Amino acid sequence: MIDAGYDEGSGLLFGERLPGLSYRYRPAAFGILEQLGRIALVRVTRPDDRCYHDLPGGAIDGDETAEQALIREFGEETGLVIATGSKLLTSRQLFRKSDGEPVENAGSVFEASLVGHRPELKVEDDHALVWMEPPAALVALRHESHAWAVVRWLRRAV
Repeated sequence: MIDAGYDEGSGLLFGERLPGLSYRYRPAAFGILEQLGRIALVRVTRPDDRCYHDLPGGAIDGDETAEQALIREFGEETGLVIATGSKLLTSRQLFRKSDGEPVENAGSVFEASLVGHRPELKVEDDHALVWMEPPAALVALRHESHAWAVVRWLRRAV
């Protein structure tokens, strides 16, 4: 569901703002990495065995740039070393984290290219790298903002 809200600097707003909840603003960066017709996703498994799929990426820490955060997050979640390419878009996603905290991710999405593989970078045991063809990824992705980014990426490629 798209909440009626668009602002040139922060992009489309996805999700539903529930009354009575205060959403923490969380700058983030995500990436689309394609190899052999498939894109990289992370399959996140929670302690209660719930699973979902996201684009690799996450919160921007401290004084990091979005690009620095994306490179760090890709490594922590997948063990892959990437280089950031062009910025595809920025959007916002309202959701509740696993612990119930309401969050408004303000996420920039970048194209990424593979530089290498360093398994020692991967520290998030609940994240697993999976490769999916884009149509399957559109269905699997948890966040509407991530699916929208994949659509924008696909349309750019034609």
